[in-house]
Amino acid sequence: MEVLSSSKLALTILSVLCLCQHTLSTISVSTHDARIKLHDTFLIEITVPAGDVKHNDETISLISQHNDIINPNMSEIVLLNINEDEIFPINIITSRAGHSDLYANASSNETDVSDVFVRFTVYKKDGLDTFSAVIGWIYFVAWSVSFYPQIYINWKRKSVVGLNFDFIALNVVGFSLYSLFNLGLYYIPEIRDEYAHRYPRGLNPVKVNDIVFAVHAFIATILTIIQCFIYEREDQRVSTTARGILGIFGVFILISIILSACNVIHWLDLLYYCSYVKLTITLIKYIPQAYMNYKRKSTIGWSIGNIFLDFTGGTLSMLQMMVDAYNYDDWVSIFGDPTKFGLGLFSVVFDIFFIVQHYILYRHSRYDVDLP
Repeated sequence: MEVLSSSKLALTILSVLCLCQHTLSTISVSTHDARIKLHDTFLIEITVPAGDVKHNDETISLISQHNDIINPNMSEIVLLNINEDEIFPINIITSRAGHSDLYANASSNETDVSDVFVRFTVYKKDGLDTFSAVIGWIYFVAWSVSFYPQIYINWKRKSVVGLNFDFIALNVVGFSLYSLFNLGLYYIPEIRDEYAHRYPRGLNPVKVNDIVFAVHAFIATILTIIQCFIYEREDQRVSTTARGILGIFGVFILISIILSACNVIHWLDLLYYCSYVKLTITLIKYIPQAYMNYKRKSTIGWSIGNIFLDFTGGTLSMLQMMVDAYNYDDWVSIFGDPTKFGLGLFSVVFDIFFIVQHYILYRHSRYDVDLP
């Protein structure tokens, strides 16, 4: 009797699974991402597969997130006895530049429309898009190369006197956390899945060039630290204040790791916390070097080439954001969430201050080698 009951239970479960498989019909769309020039139209295709379920007067509603940006030429698809795969062409009409999602709702729970969504980007001019891409590559190269003038000066002088160790310590921690954030969000499946779960229609914000820049910056900073050990440094060391700040950051990250390991927070949250620490470091890391230059009344040992490259990168980064904001009518990305723009502006302001120190305030204190 026990064997018979178990067999009946297994058959029942199998029947339910088969029923679910046959009653849930998945509808798909031809693309999930599309770029359209303003006032142009764009064709998408929605595919309704044939199945055992007959769709009698079932309605699929197409909803625009921002109907002042994009609109489909039909707002509803009525399904009547779909016995074979059927494709519904939908023309998307643009009204103004910007970003908007198109998604679907079904009148029946038996129809899965979770895959029917498209992220639309409507732009004004092709040339501005190309210009933005060129700007992006220029500032990427400028920021990547900006580490080497300091490394070269250290090597040429066989000395790191004048280079503030607090700046280096904050920099290496900042770029290590930035590398951890990018590598984790790009490569670790569990974290990628959690990001997709939280933002089902969002794209992973980390690109390959983000990883290359972060890891390269970390390695370049490590190389500078090695120079601090092998070249003349006099009595320079990391200050008690900087050690205290880094200690606070370390405790914060350690607690976050423990909470992640205990499943109190997700590992994705840990990466976000790492990025917040990196942003904080970016805000404060230039202060020790600027103060040291002021105390010494000299910029000897501090590379102005690094500053010019950083200034170029920061200025072009802000220019790119402004060009994109105009081209995609997306000023909210700057004024609504000013973090990235504000950090770029903050760095540029410090670069200008360093230039003033080097060429005006302490212009009589020049490098002891023939370097810029």
